[in-house]
Amino acid sequence: MPHALHQSRPPALAKALEAAGIAIALAATVKAPLRPLADQVVRAAASVPANIAEGDGRSGRDRAYHWRVAYGSAKELDIHLRLLLASCSVDPARTRRALALLDDVRAMLWRMIQRG
Repeated sequence: MPHALHQSRPPALAKALEAAGIAIALAATVKAPLRPLADQVVRAAASVPANIAEGDGRSGRDRAYHWRVAYGSAKELDIHLRLLLASCSVDPARTRRALALLDDVRAMLWRMIQRG
């Protein structure tokens, strides 16, 4: 039965959780003076799957609102990771994996938002 519950979740949630896990692990490796940016990574990373899940438990405009927040947080996380990558502060391969997952998540969210 738990398998059936997992299938009822939005497909974007699994990718969002994977991307968030990678991003949070990357943030944990960031040293001063970029710690405040790493803290932003953690907050944005946590927001994406949390809002996808919360939206899944809602209906109507409330559902779409949470998915729009998740979309915005995914864009924010993307930029923060790119900044850390450009500063050579994080592992490039793992960061690119997180960025690719976030790209997929944003595409899925966009479709979810459009369907309402």
